[in-house]
Amino acid sequence: MISGIGAVAYVGAHLPPLQSLEIPKRPPSIEIVDVEGRLLARRGDLAGAPLTLKDLPPYVPQAFVAIEDRRFYQHYGVDPFGIVRALIANIIHRGLSQGGSTITQQLAKNLFLTQERTIERKIQEILLALWLEQKFSKAEILQLYLNRVYFGAGAYGIEQASQRYFGKSARSLTLAEAALLAGLVRSPSRLAPTRNFDGAERRAKLVLAAMVELNFISQASEHAALAHPPHVVAKAGTGSINYVADWVMDALNDVLGHVDQDIVVHTTIDADLQASAEQALGDELRTKGEKNKVSQGALVAMSPDGAVRALVGGRDYTESQFNRAVSARRQPGSAFKPFVYLTALERGLTPDTVRQDAPISVNGWRPENYEHHYYGPVTLAQALALSLNTVSVRLTLEVTPQSVVRTAHRLGIASPLEPNASIALGTSEVSVLELTGAYATFANGGFAVTPHVIARITDGRGTPLYVYRTPPLGRVVDTRHVGMMNAMMQETLTMGTARKASLPGWPAAGKTGTSQDFRDAWFVGFTAHLVTAIWMGNDDGAPTRHVTGGSLPVEVWSRFMRAAHQNVPVAPLPDTPADLLVSGVFTRRHSDGTLAPVDASAEPPRPPLPVGPIADRTMTHRGGLDGWLLDHLFGRR
Repeated sequence: MISGIGAVAYVGAHLPPLQSLEIPKRPPSIEIVDVEGRLLARRGDLAGAPLTLKDLPPYVPQAFVAIEDRRFYQHYGVDPFGIVRALIANIIHRGLSQGGSTITQQLAKNLFLTQERTIERKIQEILLALWLEQKFSKAEILQLYLNRVYFGAGAYGIEQASQRYFGKSARSLTLAEAALLAGLVRSPSRLAPTRNFDGAERRAKLVLAAMVELNFISQASEHAALAHPPHVVAKAGTGSINYVADWVMDALNDVLGHVDQDIVVHTTIDADLQASAEQALGDELRTKGEKNKVSQGALVAMSPDGAVRALVGGRDYTESQFNRAVSARRQPGSAFKPFVYLTALERGLTPDTVRQDAPISVNGWRPENYEHHYYGPVTLAQALALSLNTVSVRLTLEVTPQSVVRTAHRLGIASPLEPNASIALGTSEVSVLELTGAYATFANGGFAVTPHVIARITDGRGTPLYVYRTPPLGRVVDTRHVGMMNAMMQETLTMGTARKASLPGWPAAGKTGTSQDFRDAWFVGFTAHLVTAIWMGNDDGAPTRHVTGGSLPVEVWSRFMRAAHQNVPVAPLPDTPADLLVSGVFTRRHSDGTLAPVDASAEPPRPPLPVGPIADRTMTHRGGLDGWLLDHLFGRR
C-alpha cells in the first residue's frame, strides 16, 4: 500500500498542475472545395462538427455506454470492478490484454496522454479521469467523448465517422448504425467497416445484446436492427482528387502558415473536369497500358491564366501517393522544342525561314531522324510540325543553348536546365505542371502565369483569410511571336505528329514529345479555353513498347478535351496573325473570314518537300521516337 501511494504521488508530481489543465481545442478540420463550392476532400484530423447529446438519437450515447462502460453513471471516473476484471484477465494472459478503462479514462487519454500502455501512463489516466469527473458533469464527459474518440479511417468524432461510413449526419443514425460505430472504438483500425465489415458487424451484435441487457432497447428493436444491417458507403479518399488535396495541403503552409482553426480551401479545380481527366487517363491505362508496357500517367489541365482545373498525379492513389504531375521530373523530348523555335523567332527568323534537315555532328554526338531519312531544305513551320531533330539542334546552336534555356525559364520552367546542344531535344527534366504553365503563355497571348490551385481560404464562418492575387509578371512574349508559334503548333495537330488529336470545331495547337528509348511520351495541347498536358511512362524509367507522344497521350488528350469543351463557345487562338499558316503555306485572311494564298511574287521561293506516298515514319534521336510523318505531307501548295 505504501509503495502504491508512493507511485501515485510520484506520477502525480509529474503531471501539470490540475488547476491549469484545459480541454485542448479540437484539431482543425480542412475542407477542400472546387470552384463551385462542391466538396472535394477533407484533411486535418477529419474531425466532424461537435454535436450535443440532444442532437443525437438517445440510443447513440446508450450504445457507447453499453459496450464501453456500463457502470458509467455509477462510478466517479474509475470503476474498481472494471479494474479487477481487467487485472484478472491480464494475469491469465500474462500481459496487458485489457485496460479496464472507463469512458472518462478513455477521454483523459485522448485529450492529454499518449497511446503507450505502461503502468505510469495508466496512473496518469486515473488521476486525470478523477479530475474530469470533478470538473464536468456526466453528460458533458459523454458529449466530449463522442466528439473526440477515434473511429478509424482518419475519422474523429461521431459526426465525421457517420459521414465517413454512412454518408450522412450522426443526427440521422439508425440503431444498427449506432451499434456498429460504438463497436469500433475498441479497435478502430482493425474493425473499420470499409476494410473489415464482417468483424465490425459481429462487434455490433455484441453492442445490441448489451443494450438489451441494460434495458436501453427492447428485444424487438434488437431484432429489427439485426434485420436491417447498416449500409457502408463506398470508401472515400481513393480517387485522383487526393493528389490535388495533397498538393493543396503542401501549398497551405506557404499561403497561410500554421492552421489552428477550421478552414475551407476554395480551389480552382472543376470537379466535373477532374472526373473526366481521371476517367480518360485511367481507361487508357487499363485498356492499353499492359500491352504497351506503360504503367503510369499524369495529367494537368489549366486555364490560360494558370488556374489548375484538373490534376491527376498517377494511375491509382491507393497504390501510390506520389504526385507525378507536380513532383516528378521527366525528359519532355520534343515537347521542349517550342522554346527553341520561339527563341529563333525572337532572333528574327520566321516560320517560312529555311533550314537544312541533314545529318549533323556536335562533338561526336549525331542526332538522327528515323531511318536516317532527311528532307533537305525545309521551313521552320514544317520542321516543327514534323519534329525534325536535326533542324532543332541547328537552331539551338545558332541561337545558343543558353538563350534557349533563358527562354524556357522566362516562360515558367523552374527546373534546372543544362545549356548544351541536346537541350534542343528535351533532355533536361521538367514537371508536367511547369510545362503546362509554360505552354499557357502561348494560350493567353504571351503573358507569364503562375500555376495555382488555391483561389481563396475562409474560416468556418466564411470570413476570408487569404485571396489569391495574380502576380504582376506581365508580358514575356511579343504578340507577333505568339501568333507565329500558335500558327506553327496548329500544324502539329492538323498535319504533323499529333494529327490524331481530335477536337472538332476548336482551333487547337500543341506539341508531342518522346524521350530516348521511348521512356516518356508527352502531348501538350491547348485552345483559347484550356491548356492540357499528358505524360505517360513508367516510374522506374523503363522503356515503353514504342509509345510516342502522338499515340496514347494524344488519345487521352482528345477524350478529355472533347468533354471539357462541351457547351463552351468556340474561340480562336490568341494573336493569330493575318497571315495564317495553313498546311505549311502562309495565306491571308480576308475580312469575310475566307483564306487566300499569298502572292507568290511577293514571297521568297519555298523549297518543296518530297511529294508522294510516304510511309508512317518516326523522328528520333539515339533510338527515341518523336512522331509519325504522313502520306503526301504538305503536298497541297
